[in-house]
Amino acid sequence: MLRVSYKQQQDHQLSSAAQKPGAICILYLAPENAQTFTHVTLGKKFAMLTATLLIARPSASVAKQTVKLQGSACYDPRFIGGDGIVFYFHGKSNEHFSLVSDFDLQINSRFIGHRPAGRTRDFTWIQALGILFNSQTFSLEATRAASWDSEVDHLKFSYDGQDLVIPEGSLSTWYSPEKDVKVERVSGKNSAVITLKDKAEIMVTAVPVTKQDDKIHNYRVPANDCFVHLEVQFKFFHLSSKIDGVLGRTYKPDFENPAKLGVAMPVLGGENNYRIASLFSTDCNSCIFSPESGSNQETSPVMNYGTLDCTKGASAGYGIVCRK
Repeated sequence: MLRVSYKQQQDHQLSSAAQKPGAICILYLAPENAQTFTHVTLGKKFAMLTATLLIARPSASVAKQTVKLQGSACYDPRFIGGDGIVFYFHGKSNEHFSLVSDFDLQINSRFIGHRPAGRTRDFTWIQALGILFNSQTFSLEATRAASWDSEVDHLKFSYDGQDLVIPEGSLSTWYSPEKDVKVERVSGKNSAVITLKDKAEIMVTAVPVTKQDDKIHNYRVPANDCFVHLEVQFKFFHLSSKIDGVLGRTYKPDFENPAKLGVAMPVLGGENNYRIASLFSTDCNSCIFSPESGSNQETSPVMNYGTLDCTKGASAGYGIVCRK
């Protein structure tokens, strides 16, 4: 039995979960008014456990104040940088942006969005990721849907330009020919972990813009599109000091975050520096991807820390990620 304590300003009830040696578990903290339900996670990568999670049903004001782990991206893209600071990057609908650009790794994104009448910019979400790693390309996309059905898988994968079929179901796993790219479903549908050997781990979940999200944020989404998008959690193992990208820049040792603290939506711009032509392009003004020289570059281990909330809307709660 793993025991964790976590001090917060408010009183919380702490759930606990049986854990197998070497596995990962997520322990959730939630306010005392939380509702309970039983969650089952199966998988070799994540703990094979059954845990009772306490999930808060917060008000609209609380739902806007979620806290996530360093390296996260969600909502109308909200990021937690490598420095632990929350910032927004709006981008533009139907355009592509470099999230991470290192000498031996490039992670790009495609944004989808919606601009209601009277607004000066798009509401945007990350719809797809394109990864270049070890002379390979890998992509995953959230497929479009008029309305959300949790019984339908909304993740689409490709490898080196070919569609990739990964059977639905926990424990379903795919490896690249060189075993340096691994994809593992961590639930039956709509969630997976992509592991890039010795470089990064990316947890992705396909989610819709819910009616509650729409009401809270006044998105005014049309009735024929629930804007299925990706919530993403990055965990990096080694990065160079020259790393760049919308998210990558925040991992630079000398990065000074210009985001204004204390404001409701601290925004980091730079669209022109990180805009790329397509999902697998490396042509942004700040891109440094160069696999030929990557092996000669010095990298440093990345310290991962912080709190996590990978849930949305009414299911928001606090959590701790722990590795044994």
